[in-house]
Amino acid sequence: MTHLLQNHIEVFAKQTSKDGNRYNGDSYFLTATEDYFVCVLADGLGSGKFAYESSSAVVEMVEKHHDQDVDTLMRYCNEVLLHKRGAAVAIIKAYFGAEEFVYSCVGNIRFYLYSPDGKMTYPLPVTGYLSGRPQLFRTQRFSYQKNSKFLIHSDGLNITSTKSLLQYKKSLAGIMDEISLRLSVKSDDTTFIAGSLL
Repeated sequence: MTHLLQNHIEVFAKQTSKDGNRYNGDSYFLTATEDYFVCVLADGLGSGKFAYESSSAVVEMVEKHHDQDVDTLMRYCNEVLLHKRGAAVAIIKAYFGAEEFVYSCVGNIRFYLYSPDGKMTYPLPVTGYLSGRPQLFRTQRFSYQKNSKFLIHSDGLNITSTKSLLQYKKSLAGIMDEISLRLSVKSDDTTFIAGSLL
């Protein structure tokens, strides 16, 4: 499990592999500066080594260029997947001073933001996956309230009551524990990331 704690954000991330495989087809990267937080989650198509190669190439690209805007990062991620298997990719970038975040996703990755006033934001992704071919992105910008919680996960996780999970589990550790309990069957690579914007 990864834990990031900074003045403006706290995040936990956890992965499990399909049937305990050596290679996890999901990869993620998260970091925070004084000005912003960036998180990328990539789900390589299929499973095993080639899925890992695709998702890790995406993560390495974002790690090198996380100071860029989300549109630029998505374009870089698409380019690096040319001649690879392809991947579903989601990128979040939260700007602390403006209290807003920018989100873009292609493929079956889910993102939820729950605000203290009870509002749930669930941006819809673009269907498909990144593969190096020309691709349209839908980049969306949202404001957030302090102490909002978010959850992002790959399609290996199926949660039917996300709002109640984020609403009633007061701590991020509690959210992660609850999700872990639901992962009794590891039939797919799974990554889930929960955070709080402080």
